[in-house]
Amino acid sequence: MSTSVIEHVTTWRPHSVRARERLRARWADLSLLKRDATLYLAAGVFAWLLGAFSTQPAQWQWGYLTVAPYFAAGVLALVSDWRWASRTLVLRVALLVIVLIGAVAVPLGLEARWRHAQPEVSVIERSGQALVKGQDPYRAYERQGHLVNQVPGVPAFESFFPYFPLMGVFGLPSAETQKGKGLTDARIIMTLMTLILSGWALKLLRIGQDAKIRVAQVLLALPTGALFLSTGGDDMPILALSLLGVAALQRRRSNLVGISLGVAAALKLTAWPLAMGSLLVVRNGRGRSTWLRVLLWITAIVLVTVVPFVVRAPHAFVANVFAFPLGLAGVRSPAASALPGHLLSTWWPIMGHVLTPAALVIGGYFATRYVQRHWPLTLSRLLGLLSVAFLTMMCVASATRVGYVIYPLNFALWASVVSERPVGVGVEAR
Repeated sequence: MSTSVIEHVTTWRPHSVRARERLRARWADLSLLKRDATLYLAAGVFAWLLGAFSTQPAQWQWGYLTVAPYFAAGVLALVSDWRWASRTLVLRVALLVIVLIGAVAVPLGLEARWRHAQPEVSVIERSGQALVKGQDPYRAYERQGHLVNQVPGVPAFESFFPYFPLMGVFGLPSAETQKGKGLTDARIIMTLMTLILSGWALKLLRIGQDAKIRVAQVLLALPTGALFLSTGGDDMPILALSLLGVAALQRRRSNLVGISLGVAAALKLTAWPLAMGSLLVVRNGRGRSTWLRVLLWITAIVLVTVVPFVVRAPHAFVANVFAFPLGLAGVRSPAASALPGHLLSTWWPIMGHVLTPAALVIGGYFATRYVQRHWPLTLSRLLGLLSVAFLTMMCVASATRVGYVIYPLNFALWASVVSERPVGVGVEAR
């Protein structure tokens, strides 16, 4: 019996490889507009399913609001490919703008007015209120051996502020106007920043126009971006800053690399892998490593924005920024999706303290071996490595959410489109 199982596995693997190759070939055979149509129609199906089955108001409302725009864009893409295939670039850009309006601008405006949002929006806005009043957004203390951080009138998990202090800036407009809805909604501020930074990054990226449109679709227009911009959005400025950092790495503009990734690292921990990884690949126009300059930028920005709060309340800072996101605060987080790490931690609580450190150690070992084998590391390989690392940590973390898949997804796409240019040819050094 064991022999038959082995034979089955060995024959299955070539079949699976051939199946993937056939899918890739079929996708490559499609015209660009047909690929766009496929993505928009799939997004429409996803939006309908989210509207029908999600239990969170912000999500199911976004789903129902975006079904029509996505399906309309998909149908228009098919018709355009049939009637006006010679004007593919203009049509793709026009469809992208239509989707951005229908799947981002309109739902975001309505949900901001209705005040339907993911919990992180109110968390960020409360931090903005604390900053305006000169108060510390981090509060936590021990009670009978358990971590406590309760804000009156909100669930325990919403009382934690699992970001670095700079994230509170997005809550300042609502704090200043004393209004939690409308144009001062934190999501609108984060969306504007995301759009501006993404546009700048796309302009800088040395890739083809078709690839730029695909990057914009995944980052902003498809549910991988539009859903988060409309309902929560705290990860979107991080991704926009990361894309700007990638463009700066490709252009070999070291100061811009340090500033963009430094600001991202001063917002949220999820920006740190790329910020640290950039030190391995950053070069100036002459091909020399400028890792020290980038490190100084990142360190300076993080220290200036973080240290005052750490000194003021070190225990509360660690409890909010590290213990709560890692599931070590004893408070159930809504981010605890049914991924392997969360399930194992639920069935066997001790695993909640073991899985993440073990994954870091084992993953760090294999990542180091990979870097050694492929040294000097290219930007494309760095992004591919980070994509795998993010996906792995998602699966083993005791408290994470499926939405974090936007990081490995975007990194994988960027890895596939960026290319290394010869040293000193059409590059800028700053």
